[in-house]
Amino acid sequence: MKSFRNKVAAVTGAASGIGRALAIALAKEGCHLAVSDVDRVGLKKTVSELKKYDVKVCHDILDVSDNAAMNQWANKVVDYHGKVNLVFNNAGVAMGGTVEETPLEDYEWIININLWGVIYGTKAFLPYIKSSGEEGHVVNISSVFGLFSQPTQSAYNASKFAVRGFTESLRQELDLERGGVSASCVHPGGIKTNIAKNARMNKSVESISKQANAEEMRDQFESLFMTTPETAASVILKGVKKNQRRILIGPDAKVLDYMTRALPASYQSLVQKSLALTAK
Repeated sequence: MKSFRNKVAAVTGAASGIGRALAIALAKEGCHLAVSDVDRVGLKKTVSELKKYDVKVCHDILDVSDNAAMNQWANKVVDYHGKVNLVFNNAGVAMGGTVEETPLEDYEWIININLWGVIYGTKAFLPYIKSSGEEGHVVNISSVFGLFSQPTQSAYNASKFAVRGFTESLRQELDLERGGVSASCVHPGGIKTNIAKNARMNKSVESISKQANAEEMRDQFESLFMTTPETAASVILKGVKKNQRRILIGPDAKVLDYMTRALPASYQSLVQKSLALTAK
């Protein structure tokens, strides 16, 4: 896809962070939009920003873990715009805690949003993207935690590794079809968004990091973030135009990608040593 002008893109998690930045960047390029989120206030701010551009915009409150709601939204988007060319399955949440401590309900919560939200979004929009008769793209947001694992992140790792596997399989299927529709998996490093602030943190995270409380841990974690949502959106859109299979965002993502390729098993001990030094 060489241009987004006069295309239609659906973006989940558009109330803030990468989702909002993607919507604005697409609007600047003349792309019509359908934006959604569970955050009503944040979504309203995004829509207000989009009014500055000469594009059609529809917006909806959407829980991506609700398959019926996702299908209804896809139908509504096509009814409003007449077509859809791209879907950005961006909505996601974070959580910290050891495997032993984390309740099954918390695993279900994060998997329902981070993984099923991506699957539901892909399944709901892919038939419409194909039937548009134009070039199309499915963009699924994973994470650097879809490339490597670390203690207290089993739930988040599980969801993001799964997004990666799902998307890479989808991409190969679409390549074999040669129908003009493609897919990319995005692996952001530390992005300055609200995901850490809104993360669920169990007590074990504090004990492993030796922080006074979860709030202090979040602040320390966020201080390491080095990429803005606007930069992330720019990299993603360039990657879509280049039809990249894997889109890495930020120098940290590139370093971690290289580390896991070079040290596919032994990187784990390096992560453990790094965490031990940080905790001192």
